[in-house]
Amino acid sequence: MPAGATASATRAQAQTPAPAPVQAASPLLMPRPTGTASAATVAPTIDGDVLGDAAWAGATPMSGFWQEQPFEGQPSTERTEVRFVVTADTLYVGVVCYDSDPSGIIVSDARRDAPLEETDSFRLILDTYRDRQNGFVFGTNPAGIEYDGQVTNEGQGGGGLSNAQMQMGGSGSGFNLNWDGAWQVRAKISDVGWSAEFAIPFKTLRYPSGREQVWGVNFQRNIRRRNERSYWAPIPRQFTITRLSLAGAVERIQVPTFRNLKVMPYVLGNVLTSGEVPAKTNWLGDVGMDVKYNLTPSLTLDATVNTDFAQVEVDDQQVNLDRFNLFFPEKRPFFLENAGFLAVGNPGEVDLFFSRQIGIGPGGQPIPILGGGRVSGKVGNWNVGLLNMQTDSVDPTATRAGVPSNNFAVIRLNRELPNRSQLGVLFTNRAGIGDFARPDDSGRTYAVDGRLGIGLQTFISGFFAATEGDGKPADTAFNLRSRTNTRRADFDVGYQQVGNDFNPEVGFLTRGRYRKPDMRIMTRFRPKDFLGLQELRPHASYRSFWGFDGFQETMYTHIDNHWQFRNAYEVHTGMNLTTEGVRVPFEIYPGIFVPPGTYNHAEGQFVFQTNLGAPASYYLQTYIGGIFGGSRVTTNHTVRLRLGETFTTETSYSLNDVDLPWGRFRTNLVRSRINYSFTPRTFVQSLLQYNDRADLWSMNVRFGWLQAANTGLFIVYNDTRYLYDLIERPERKDRSLILKYSRMFDLLK
Repeated sequence: MPAGATASATRAQAQTPAPAPVQAASPLLMPRPTGTASAATVAPTIDGDVLGDAAWAGATPMSGFWQEQPFEGQPSTERTEVRFVVTADTLYVGVVCYDSDPSGIIVSDARRDAPLEETDSFRLILDTYRDRQNGFVFGTNPAGIEYDGQVTNEGQGGGGLSNAQMQMGGSGSGFNLNWDGAWQVRAKISDVGWSAEFAIPFKTLRYPSGREQVWGVNFQRNIRRRNERSYWAPIPRQFTITRLSLAGAVERIQVPTFRNLKVMPYVLGNVLTSGEVPAKTNWLGDVGMDVKYNLTPSLTLDATVNTDFAQVEVDDQQVNLDRFNLFFPEKRPFFLENAGFLAVGNPGEVDLFFSRQIGIGPGGQPIPILGGGRVSGKVGNWNVGLLNMQTDSVDPTATRAGVPSNNFAVIRLNRELPNRSQLGVLFTNRAGIGDFARPDDSGRTYAVDGRLGIGLQTFISGFFAATEGDGKPADTAFNLRSRTNTRRADFDVGYQQVGNDFNPEVGFLTRGRYRKPDMRIMTRFRPKDFLGLQELRPHASYRSFWGFDGFQETMYTHIDNHWQFRNAYEVHTGMNLTTEGVRVPFEIYPGIFVPPGTYNHAEGQFVFQTNLGAPASYYLQTYIGGIFGGSRVTTNHTVRLRLGETFTTETSYSLNDVDLPWGRFRTNLVRSRINYSFTPRTFVQSLLQYNDRADLWSMNVRFGWLQAANTGLFIVYNDTRYLYDLIERPERKDRSLILKYSRMFDLLK
């Protein structure tokens, strides 16, 4: 049939009214769909026009999507067709998202890896090993953005109830958004809806040996104006597309056997002014290189020499009103690729391996990385992660205390077992060498971890770890927990213990020396017709930290209900019961100390957000209640504005008004992000922050012209001012203008 006739027929399909509601079926009981890939000698033209390209004519479309939201188990209101075409070196995916009202399509962002929840969008997940646990995600929206990531353990992170886990996206918590593959996509809006064409080279993926393969696959489509989320392989409301054990399958995928050697050199120039005012200006230059080589189709060697991360956005500032360590997530691309293979522990609370210990000093200052390598991937049913990195020494004039050269080594082996079960081991070692190294300047961590799947909805997981070295006696930590996710409720219960001298040298602890029980139950209800509600989520959680002497250091009980409306507004109404046991005085604010004692309090918590998919939206979070024998009012405001898909801005303001018997203070934290995308691969981003608690403000402005796999041209301006009281300490500033260019060369193309 001619291309024009195909377009006419499908246009008629797009105008067909949505099917009448049917009795909702349970997604768990529905059959898993199967599709077929077609071989092609002529590759499609990647311009977003699927229906007008004859290269797609021989491919059988996969369709029949099922809603997860708003009406679980019912057919999607609009038709979606997906086609797979395979050439000698590339997997092509063609998507047609029919829409009876193309004028209603919402496009909210054009940045690479921008969130796809608040826009019309499409994403696919590929379980190339069909192990039902690990995969690659690719997605786009009608603006044609490139969105990709890696999934491990079906997107499940470590166990535990930790606030820091909310920051772990892209850090080995189950879904690694910061993985950047070499691929391309184009999208196009037309009178039938919108369409997209993906070109994913097989060299970007990892898969087992064998010419013809069957991959686990699922697709997700968002129709934002209806708050509709639907899947090709039906997914119940408690899961997302990362639930690979519920994916469908695509057969007859003809994969090549290839060799892959990619070299990514960079050159960098830096004008740096740093130190106490008046500061000296230095002109610096540098070169370095990353190398990627496929040892097998499923095992990759990554090497780096003179590694630099000048293009990475700076950390978000935080205000610490407690006496424990703050968690800052990893953002550097080299450490984020395959991060899930190396992740063991409880993310953000007990990380047995945390890559920010490599190349970043205790005060956040960069430590030069001389080089290193990583081998990661699969060998049979084993997941393998091997890492070795060497950092340079830093003399005392730069850090006020000399930092020795350090070698970091990590070995991670993980065996996959039936029904989402696993068993693994981890070893890490840090060894200080050189002039600034202390006696016995080393530390080692040994760990074993596992997960036991029970049915489709429950698993039991845990780890046991021991540390030694750095002059401290050997000690242990462990975690054991159970997690159940059903259609109506989630239930978690766990126990964690960290010994007095447990010290993971290449890991992260928010605190040490405790026993911690925790539990959480969340329920979900979807009223048929009540006040415009989409879903109610009443829930409660509890966690408590006890010292080994029986002293309760922290208790947190949270009781809440989330009110989600069909117009995408959301309200949270909750309360918290807290206990803080302070052993030694600590400075909560300059000049204000909290004395030892036990402090019991209650507080109210309220959250309100408007439709985040609208051109203008607002988010409010507030806490009102007691803290350390006094009271506090905390409010967090965020305003988001966008003009089309090219210009977005987000401004947030956080206020803490604290009144204690020992003094009163206020903290203010302002953060403003502005993004302008000329194309999905060319952008300007700025981040402006002011934190009066730390007495500093900072500016980070980045221009990026991206090429394959996040290489390209970056121009970065950083300006940080520490506005100290000039009587006590002089003002300090750090200002730099960096130009960095990197390029990927495929030497065996």
